[in-house]
Amino acid sequence: MLSRTLITAAAHASTLHIQLSTSIISLTSPFTRASLRTLQNAIIAHATTSKTPVTPGEVNAAVLVPLCNVDGVPGVLLELRGGKLRSHAGEVSFPGGRVDPADASFLAAALRETQEEVGLDHRQIDILGQFGPPEQSLMGLRVWPYVGFVYPRGSHHTDTGSLDDPLPSISLSSLTISQAEVATVFHLPLSAFTSPARIRPDMFRAASPYWAIDVSDLVEGFEGVNDPSGHSGVSGGKEGRLEVWGLTGWYMSLLMRILKVYT
Repeated sequence: MLSRTLITAAAHASTLHIQLSTSIISLTSPFTRASLRTLQNAIIAHATTSKTPVTPGEVNAAVLVPLCNVDGVPGVLLELRGGKLRSHAGEVSFPGGRVDPADASFLAAALRETQEEVGLDHRQIDILGQFGPPEQSLMGLRVWPYVGFVYPRGSHHTDTGSLDDPLPSISLSSLTISQAEVATVFHLPLSAFTSPARIRPDMFRAASPYWAIDVSDLVEGFEGVNDPSGHSGVSGGKEGRLEVWGLTGWYMSLLMRILKVYT
């Protein structure tokens, strides 16, 4: 991990100065009930300064940032969107989508979409909170992000013992993926967010610096994006890489700031 190291890089004619500092939770040890409590408290504290009112008439969407342990490694469950979608095909994203009139809340929409896309039942997910502010997607939707921890099916309420005991890991092969919407899912370890080989400075909406993350080697079967221009494209990256970038990358960088991984 890069600790208290200042990284400087040029991007879009601006100079980014982002300092990586000591995280409030471990980036390498499995999530525990204690670390989730720490994270939840940090999200609550952040929410008190970032409340955003709902704008009447605006079209809303909601996404879930699904934290999980996989083989004892803490990280985030991400999707590679299916190629048959009308928008965002081939991009890395969180589970989620448009809020329907039948949804009881934005959170309910995020949980419904998560179940439809990757087969996670809401009873497997411990919601830790909502962070933001919610940003507008390129499709014009106001996107509300929620954070939750994912348990294996049937184990949500069975974790007893010490608060510092590792929480159970999920198996990616146990997920039921919607073939129409999702090409594949993968696990992005938290340690990746401080890897110099993975992170690249970028600008969100040409105004705010954040880190894009190279995940090319984490997605099975990815062979690179054929884009001779080297510019960011629908298939999510630069110079042939598959990256967590754009709105997904922005929200991940914001969550890392809440965790004090980035400052």
